[in-house]
Amino acid sequence: MNKVEINKTMKLSQHLASPSEAALSQISELNGIRLSPHFTLGELCKTSYHTLDGNIPSHVAIENLKRICEGWLEDLRYSYNRLYGDEGHEIPIIINSGFRSEEVNRKCGGAKGSNHLTGCAVDIHCYGPEQMIRMAGILLDIADGTKRDFDELIQEKRGSTYWIHFAVRPNDNRRKILFDCH
Repeated sequence: MNKVEINKTMKLSQHLASPSEAALSQISELNGIRLSPHFTLGELCKTSYHTLDGNIPSHVAIENLKRICEGWLEDLRYSYNRLYGDEGHEIPIIINSGFRSEEVNRKCGGAKGSNHLTGCAVDIHCYGPEQMIRMAGILLDIADGTKRDFDELIQEKRGSTYWIHFAVRPNDNRRKILFDCH
């Protein structure tokens, strides 16, 4: 195990509020783990909240994230680019939030029992209402075309920021579709 040095000139609260060498090392390692051709574990675990737990998912949460990436996000990326991309220039799917530890979920104001806690949800960044509607339509087409179900497809807006909260559980999916635009 790597030894983590403590800066004796810093207060304990500063150590706890800044990422440790160990946490930064774990994030770097997660970036190297591919869940699918275009998505890494680090990308689906990134957070701007500094936590003691490093926002590291369990093996079960990793399998759930992999299911979303392989079965949905890769199809969304392919279909969106086929329909709206420029030749020779692929548009990436950007994830704002994927897995959240209890601590991260609490700090960001996430719902208790959120699908993010088990790696069953992602928030997909959208560049405006038009892209959000197009991506939501593609996700619905994927569900209908493959006969696979999802748990939640929520189109959200806060201020000038748009995203799609998309969740897929291993079972008991509800196909809940909402517009939550404040």
